[in-house]
Amino acid sequence: MGKMEVEHCDFVHVHQDVVEDVKSRLPAVEELQELAGLFKVFGDSTRIRILYVLFQREMCVCDLAQILDMSQSAISHQLRVLKQTKLVTNRREGKTVFYSLADGHIETILNQGMEHIQE
Repeated sequence: MGKMEVEHCDFVHVHQDVVEDVKSRLPAVEELQELAGLFKVFGDSTRIRILYVLFQREMCVCDLAQILDMSQSAISHQLRVLKQTKLVTNRREGKTVFYSLADGHIETILNQGMEHIQE
């Protein structure tokens, strides 16, 4: 097997105007790290399943566990992660806590991801 060729410039010449223009448009490193963390949360199929259920309607942990055929403690653990990253929100009604999507962005993100994989 031969050595794999890596893409590179044949002639080293930095296009300083282009570099400065692009650098000025990049988000702060902290913002990019936060965005990467958000996408990491989407990297778990159980959390994706929970989000898809919550597209349909708000739901309590018992109902989520029944639909997804999982334990309530497993669902609660994943809901904690989703809540920490502001993907879901909850409200209390008596002794029951209902969970729902935090906002419409979550559905948009998942729909666009689904469109991408179905191309």
